[in-house]
Amino acid sequence: MRAAVYEKYGPPDVVEIKEVEKPAIKDHEVLIRIRATTVSSGDWRLRSLDMPFGFGLIARPIFGFFGPRQPILGSELAGDIEAVGKNVTKFKTGDAVFAFWGFGLGCHAEYKAMPEDGLIALKPANLSYEEAAALSFGGTTALDFLKTKGSIQRGDKVLIVGASGTVGSAAVQLAKHFGAEVTGVCSTANRELVKSIGADKVIDYTKEDFTKTGETYDIILVAAGTASFSSCKGSLKENGRLLLVLCGLPEIARIPFAAMTSRKKFFAGPAAESVQDFLYIKELAEAGAFKPVIDRRYPLERIVAAHTYVDTGHKKGSVVITVEHQR
Repeated sequence: MRAAVYEKYGPPDVVEIKEVEKPAIKDHEVLIRIRATTVSSGDWRLRSLDMPFGFGLIARPIFGFFGPRQPILGSELAGDIEAVGKNVTKFKTGDAVFAFWGFGLGCHAEYKAMPEDGLIALKPANLSYEEAAALSFGGTTALDFLKTKGSIQRGDKVLIVGASGTVGSAAVQLAKHFGAEVTGVCSTANRELVKSIGADKVIDYTKEDFTKTGETYDIILVAAGTASFSSCKGSLKENGRLLLVLCGLPEIARIPFAAMTSRKKFFAGPAAESVQDFLYIKELAEAGAFKPVIDRRYPLERIVAAHTYVDTGHKKGSVVITVEHQR
């Protein structure tokens, strides 16, 4: 099968399309014929090892000291079940599915083997394969931070920093679903997009600094790592929650002391992955309450161009890779 492979860390052109062995499935696994996947900010960081401050040294022991242990990137996909193991009961050949494999990666390929009890479900009928492929990363991350960590409540005032990205655009939609008053922070070019997905207010960061408006919020979710711990803290209400989806080790180290000296709450670090959140995102998508934003689509053959675009840091929502199978 064809796959996008990288054997060393570096710029987009370290990724190459190669022929690799098609995965064999075990008794409890399914083989998915991938139709669409995404190039996320996580793929960019793993490919380049451009990590938030302090995480670079941690990343190499986990992902590979001298080169990647997993040479195929990609954490989410949508496609069709091509084969099932003899003990599989939840799926059958021909089922249209979407799935999230997280840091296990391996989705930038024509096929992926997954356990049937993993983060895999039937594709929402109202979404295309491209839309379904873009559901998981942004949706489950935003859900974990807003609902589990942030305990979002109806009527909360919520500020989303980086509201036009994959996680940010999901967070805007989910916060509105939970009944919050949502303000999105983005650039001038993305104002209309952020309004269109449900934001009640939009702050253009090129013209206005949200930390100097005097407004305070129940929840501030920083999706893009563009606002610091110290700058956001003053814009929280007395019992507010600061949710840092992306930040460096120094900011994480400040959280315990800040929590002891304040009634405000602070959360940072990777999102937890759970079957419950994954299926909840599916339900919201089927109900029309969440639809992933797609910026651009590239065929698998042009995945280097997709990485190059993601590297700019200016994508809106998700960048999708479509996979046409050669016969």
